[in-house]
Amino acid sequence: MKKPTKGPATSLNRTIPVAKMDRDIAALELADLASEIAAHRAAYYQADAPVITDAAFDALEKRNAAIEKRFPDLIRPDGPSKSVGAQAAAGFRKVKHAVPMLSLDNAFSEEDVREFDARIRRFLGLSEDEKIEFTAEPKIDGLSFSALYEHGRLVIAATRGDGSEGEDITANIKTIKQMPDMLMGDAPKVVEIRGEVYMDKADFAAMNEAQAAKGAKTFANPRNAAGGALRQLDPKITASRPLKMFAYAWGAADKTPWETQWEYLQQLKRWGFPVSPQSKLCKSVDDVLKVYAALNEDRADLPFDIDGVVYKVNRLDWQRRLGFVSRAPRWGIAHKFAAERAQTVLEHIEIQVGRTGKLTPVAHLKAVNVGGVSVTRSTLHNEDEIERKDVRIGDTVVIQRAGDVIPQVVEVVDADSAAHKKRPKFKFPDRCPICDSRVVREEGEVAKRCTGGLFCEAQAVERLRHFTSRDAFDIEGLGEERLQMFFAEGLIKDPADIFSLEKHRAKLESFEGWGQKSIDNLFTAIERRRTIPFEKFIYALGIPQVGQATARLLAQHYGDFKTWRKATVAASKGDDEARAELTSIDSIGPATADDIVGFFGEKHNLEILDRLEEALTIEDFLRADTTNSPIAGQTVVFTGTLVRMSRNEAKAKAQALGAKVAGSVSKKTDLVVAGPGAGSKLKEAEALGVKVIDEDAYLKLIGA
Repeated sequence: MKKPTKGPATSLNRTIPVAKMDRDIAALELADLASEIAAHRAAYYQADAPVITDAAFDALEKRNAAIEKRFPDLIRPDGPSKSVGAQAAAGFRKVKHAVPMLSLDNAFSEEDVREFDARIRRFLGLSEDEKIEFTAEPKIDGLSFSALYEHGRLVIAATRGDGSEGEDITANIKTIKQMPDMLMGDAPKVVEIRGEVYMDKADFAAMNEAQAAKGAKTFANPRNAAGGALRQLDPKITASRPLKMFAYAWGAADKTPWETQWEYLQQLKRWGFPVSPQSKLCKSVDDVLKVYAALNEDRADLPFDIDGVVYKVNRLDWQRRLGFVSRAPRWGIAHKFAAERAQTVLEHIEIQVGRTGKLTPVAHLKAVNVGGVSVTRSTLHNEDEIERKDVRIGDTVVIQRAGDVIPQVVEVVDADSAAHKKRPKFKFPDRCPICDSRVVREEGEVAKRCTGGLFCEAQAVERLRHFTSRDAFDIEGLGEERLQMFFAEGLIKDPADIFSLEKHRAKLESFEGWGQKSIDNLFTAIERRRTIPFEKFIYALGIPQVGQATARLLAQHYGDFKTWRKATVAASKGDDEARAELTSIDSIGPATADDIVGFFGEKHNLEILDRLEEALTIEDFLRADTTNSPIAGQTVVFTGTLVRMSRNEAKAKAQALGAKVAGSVSKKTDLVVAGPGAGSKLKEAEALGVKVIDEDAYLKLIGA
């Protein structure tokens, strides 16, 4: 398993029951979970090198969902429920998905699945007696792909990437014998086939045996092996690996004559694609649970790894009505299998320092195989977790994982034994292991933080690494190792220094191993990034609680950098109207607004922004083509009870039509859609003279 350079940190006490949380603690933990889950997703999707188990990972997502459910107004735009996967890796041409490749929400129990069924009924307004058919398809543990066919011929294929943009793997995917180069029979002019590339258990074992025999690298599990094989820059290497695939979905298509998911699976077979033979058509939620129980019992005997079962509403007209919520469809869910466990010895505890200065303990374990995966590391979260579980170096511990991701230490074996009690308790450091600065613990948090700030190399370099990362400026040749060197040499201390690095050319030429070509390549890469989309620039700044989704919301609302800066600086100086505008943006709450305003309230940050603005071209936000939309560019507020569509359905439709959806009414609001029971927002709209219409009038306005 690949060793990560910096592990995700955890700042809050995860033992606090969600039901007993107050709003402040909930907001803090949602921010913490957003950061931690994003780091784990990057390790899993981008590097094929997870650092903890699916059990721990699923637990993080489940806790996040529980907090969001209790405090829906605190849901973060950059939270795990509003993002998917990880960005495309370097070395491959990037491919923009015509239709986003989204993820699925997870279910962990029968109760979760029945609630999924109930949510569908509520959204569609179906009675308890109405039959809902589902497909139940094994959740193959491999690497997702999308393959575009034009006039029946394969023209391009890509990985999922971050859901919007993936890696071009056309040459590699053509080496898989099961992948049709031409579709059999009639095919649409354009159709995008989606599925999973995997390696079956027997082929994986034989390949690892052959690798070991010649002294080459072996793989931790079939999923990592498949992901690594598909991402080879040399297609000949991919061709030498025993890869297989299943198809199960579609993206863009000029026509979709099939009316159900089950009909589509049969169409895939006619075109020549393999479809999982374990897929079933189910008449009810009880039937899907029976399929789950059977597959769970038989999974060890299947030729390939699965980590759950995917349920999809069969009728496509219902799927279209249900639509999507952020990163996931409302019409599908992944029912995950229970965790697997093993015992091993905790050999060492390492303290890692993250970008914000948080100290995270990481357990180094004696390698143990858990369900086919070699586990050597696990997060211990924070000081309180170590104390609560009484984890000591040398202890035998229980390791848990679900699927093939994210191990966690569950408990100490024989915690009452004399041998355990003789071992010294782990002493959490009170000085930073990187810069020796004082470590503090803020009120309301369980994480300890280094006070070194920009003096701490771990934090400064991590901030720079975030700025240059693929989802931000994506500057090739400025990886962590080089950033650390440039920081140590005093060449780059803040992001703006990157764009004046060429003045240090003579210094670079003196470094060992740096020739003219490598220096020229670096400066070329920097020059290519002097123009950047507004939303990526916002994300690159690394403002706490401002992830990619929040950055996009801000860019969409303000349109350009100068407008955003002027408004937010005003808010930082006490302009109530400017702050109200910021918090009116749907999904941006007071805590996120505080961090944004706080960033613009720092003179040091404004000085860096001045230098960046001078060095860069920050492109205005590119809005979708909504030429024929009657509400494009308008700010819309929904209030009261909507009868013919749910509130979420209405918001999603409005955003698709180019409108800004706000959570509160102001003089900048263009339209209020009021249903029965509308209260204070309706009164505010009337007082401000904002146009108010009912649901029927709104649907007529948008042509729905």
